[in-house]
Amino acid sequence: MRYRLEKIIPAKRQRRFYELSVSQTLFGEWCLTREWGRIGAKGGQKMVAYLASEQDAIVALRQLKATKTRRGYATIPVQLEMFSALLR
Repeated sequence: MRYRLEKIIPAKRQRRFYELSVSQTLFGEWCLTREWGRIGAKGGQKMVAYLASEQDAIVALRQLKATKTRRGYATIPVQLEMFSALLR
């Protein structure tokens, strides 16, 4: 499961992204990965949280997504970005 959220406010010169994903490690643990930063800038930040089960990871992902949505981020379909990269 993967989500990409973006917050673009031209008047404030804000162009930010926030990515959330749930995956399983090679050892069978479930992790919630968060990446964030400025759109188009190098770097950014990344945080990985290891959780007991897939359900716990999905619940945490949904809570973070709801929080970011309340703060002005909008969900961007990840699949559309892959296709737009091919068209460039």
